Amino acid sequence: MLLQTTITGLAIGGIYALMAVGYSLVFSVLNFSNFAHGSVIMLGAYAGYFVLTKAGASFPVALAGSMLAGVILGVTNERLAYRPLRVRNARPLYFMISAMGVAIFLENLVYATLGAHFYSYPEVLGRSIVRLGGASIGILDLFALAFSSVAITGLHFFLHNTKSGLAIRACSFDMTVASLFGVRIDRIVGLVFALAGALAGLSGIFLGMKYMAYPTMGWITNKAYVAAVIGGLGSLPGAVIGGIVLGLLETFVSVYISSIIRDVFSFSALVLVLLAMPNGLMGRYVEEKI
Repeated sequence: MLLQTTITGLAIGGIYALMAVGYSLVFSVLNFSNFAHGSVIMLGAYAGYFVLTKAGASFPVALAGSMLAGVILGVTNERLAYRPLRVRNARPLYFMISAMGVAIFLENLVYATLGAHFYSYPEVLGRSIVRLGGASIGILDLFALAFSSVAITGLHFFLHNTKSGLAIRACSFDMTVASLFGVRIDRIVGLVFALAGALAGLSGIFLGMKYMAYPTMGWITNKAYVAAVIGGLGSLPGAVIGGIVLGLLETFVSVYISSIIRDVFSFSALVLVLLAMPNGLMGRYVEEKI
């Protein structure tokens, strides 16, 4: 039971980490919390579902389609909702308000076009289980954990071993200075939203497979924001740690105490971490971030 609970918690934590990294990636460069990220995840779940069911494609194609949808939505959001504010040097608060407006718009767009129906994914991976040390581990949990690990490792490699990754890291410290050294800010900001969108699509399809796709599932991804805050907004390693910690905490509380009160423990952990470490586990102090 302990091993099974741990692996399930790691799988859920891996999905949280994917979503939290998207929040932290945008925050590290543009200094605001992109609350529209949850709606991109929701639409990524829908994209994966329709590619699987309507197009009759295989799971790898659906996975690619979900990530592509996330990239397109992320870049479009940046171009239409955030870039006009950025070129006018708007304060971070207005970015956050715009992000909330985008989230509400996308959610209601789904209501208007697809309705409030819950879409259950076909059993692409089946209900197969793997026996490991007496524990029964679901194939879906193993796939989610594996894909999350590969995606986060790939992002880490990209940020530390490519010119574009170096430019993103430079912009996260000081965008003005980076631009003076020849970094094309518009291109880098677009790339940041493309990366965050790809991770949103990837996490969206696994969330949809685990829980179904529905219009308000974007708000459930607020848990990922909690994970990002626990780890330290703007810190990608912190987002990963926060996601894993939150996934394990919720799973152990659900199994050994009660699933009804797991959210109480999640938000209590957030409060306790912020009381002890206001910038999160691995965050750094930066002025005027919202």
